[in-house]
Amino acid sequence: MRYANHLDSLQKEIERSNETFIAHYKATYNNPSEPPSWMSLEVSSFGLLSKIFHNLKKCPEKMEVTRHFGLKDVSVLENWMLCFSTLRNICAHHGRVWNRRLTPIKLPTHPTHTFLSNKSVYTNKLYATLSCIEYTLNLISSGSTFKSRLTDLIRTCPLAQAKEMGFPENWSEEELWKPK
Repeated sequence: MRYANHLDSLQKEIERSNETFIAHYKATYNNPSEPPSWMSLEVSSFGLLSKIFHNLKKCPEKMEVTRHFGLKDVSVLENWMLCFSTLRNICAHHGRVWNRRLTPIKLPTHPTHTFLSNKSVYTNKLYATLSCIEYTLNLISSGSTFKSRLTDLIRTCPLAQAKEMGFPENWSEEELWKPK
């Protein structure tokens, strides 16, 4: 049932898309009637992508995607996708995040890339999710300015606000958060 619902949602996102490559596919090809997955998933929302990935059976390909992100446990990547999508939706709808309790994010054990050494953080607070986002950005977008912009922003927050967001003392001394 979930599979059918996700395909239906993906179909609606394809139909709603005004991307040139989707229009070209529809104008040029009629077999198969739907664009290839790499096109279709590009117009998918991150939330739907998260659901589709979660519902895939555990297979070598799913493990390979997980390993690509330096993780050893598929459930960690599934959880991250859900948490990133949830945070994105809160922000997109101008929701409050500074003292909000979020979906708990799973911290990875033995990631292959630099992560937090202090894992005594509140996994339902913003800092934990932002740390996982920074970890991911380090892998997929080497030119990202997320870290420096976030660090500058947090410096302007009163101490109590940073604490409410789950930022531990000396958080900026973590290797993950140090400037490159």
